[in-house]
Amino acid sequence: MDLSRRRLLGRAGAGAATLGLFTAGFSTAGAWAAPRFPDDPFRLGVASGDPHDDGFVLWTRLAPDPLAVDSRGGMPERTVPVQWQVATDERFRHVVRSGTARAVPELAHSVHPEVRGLRPGTEYFYRFRAGQAISQAGRARTAASPHGRGGDRLSMAFVSCQCWYEGYYTAYRHLADAGHDLIVHLGDYLYENGVGATAGVRGMPELDAQYRRETYTLAEYRNRYALTKLDTDLQAAHAAAAWALTWDDHEVENNWAGDWAQVDGDGFPDGDPAAFRARKAGAFQAYYEHQPLRLPQKPHGARARMYRRLTFGRVMDLHVLDSRSYRDDQVGGDGTKPGFDAERRAPGRQMLGAEQEAWLLRGAARSHATWNVLANQTLIAQVDQDPDPAVLSSGLDMWDGYVDARTRLLGGLYERGVRNTVVLTGDIHRSVVADLKLDFDDPSSPVVATEFAGTSVTSGKNGSASDQVGANWLAEGVNPHLKWHNAQRGYTTLHLSHDELRAEYHVTDYVTAPGSPVSTAAAFTVAPRRPGARQV
Repeated sequence: MDLSRRRLLGRAGAGAATLGLFTAGFSTAGAWAAPRFPDDPFRLGVASGDPHDDGFVLWTRLAPDPLAVDSRGGMPERTVPVQWQVATDERFRHVVRSGTARAVPELAHSVHPEVRGLRPGTEYFYRFRAGQAISQAGRARTAASPHGRGGDRLSMAFVSCQCWYEGYYTAYRHLADAGHDLIVHLGDYLYENGVGATAGVRGMPELDAQYRRETYTLAEYRNRYALTKLDTDLQAAHAAAAWALTWDDHEVENNWAGDWAQVDGDGFPDGDPAAFRARKAGAFQAYYEHQPLRLPQKPHGARARMYRRLTFGRVMDLHVLDSRSYRDDQVGGDGTKPGFDAERRAPGRQMLGAEQEAWLLRGAARSHATWNVLANQTLIAQVDQDPDPAVLSSGLDMWDGYVDARTRLLGGLYERGVRNTVVLTGDIHRSVVADLKLDFDDPSSPVVATEFAGTSVTSGKNGSASDQVGANWLAEGVNPHLKWHNAQRGYTTLHLSHDELRAEYHVTDYVTAPGSPVSTAAAFTVAPRRPGARQV
């Protein structure tokens, strides 16, 4: 892999090219005499995630042959010790923490060491070693302490929906050079669909036949992650900053809900919850094996607790949500369509589930941070998708299909006096800025929170600044709480301080070929305790 053009990796070295380089502080005795790999075992890169004020979790997976059909990555059925180091400098002259993790075949030889004892709000560098192979170096910053000085500003980005065969990950190349403190991924890291005969725009007809069909088994999900993570732009973005991730639907199957698969005629027994739980178990395990997640997020079969809270000084509490695992099934057979108004408004419908909903409202009310930020999957704002005022057309997979759950969420925030909520949303492959109102049908109803929905990294291919969907959504009088719309690909950055939150929408000209430039399509600010976005 040629990662030399990356700002960070170009200085720290990459993959097998670093053998014998930067070895100060590594023991060469005992376990380091074996194993010996036929190729670089760190071909899937390195990552860090979920930063706390004293550390973060690290990740890598040993896979000298990442696309091996048996999904073992070219590794034997043996446990392999993997040494890790954390240093204050890129050349690892000042190592402050180190240890050894066990890469076991049951987890596809992935490791997730949780590093503690670091200083708050501090930049660190990390790397791994297995045998004589040394990984590329990664960068991560610990969160600022909520009890100490400093940490008055935070720079972050959020992304979603990165269909590998529909585009190149140019957005990640730009993110890798930006020096953010945090990158948030809102879901659809993986797509379960077959990649097609030539892997779409990637042009790889030599891929094994398993990649051309939908994923169902643990082995198939593992190999699809390996294929995705071989992208060097994605690797560079992982190595450049700590990530906080949650899943949406395509990590398992399009528009799944709880224990229910989408009825799509793909040959899977959609009406059998037990069969779907088995599929979810494999998908969940593969997700954990390929992401920088802490031990509490390790799945137990078809169950996993993905929702969690990360604190960044007194500036931000990040509430990472899971709006798939606990929701009721979509009404009306899913999709976007008129009608089903009574069904989608039925009392008690769940999007987050009672436990997660209570956890979120309780945590937001108790927060002492300037900003409560929700890492959310599907659009919360009400959107009538038909410009005809006589027709109400709703997206039944979004919060529009769970009206009572939305009312409880926004009403609960309002009743508790929470006026600093900003929602980050993915899923819709377009960018939207919205005021979240207590009652969307009442123009005088108060604004409770601000929603920044971000576009996809690649899903939907190139896109455009405007399209018919956007024209319908922004038609006069249809959705007056929507402030802006764009249908290009890209990512969104946030700059948070005690004075304001600034969101900038960055878009690529194209994704169906590599090397697109990036530009800023729009910027918005939100003032503390004054919900609602203002374009600047």
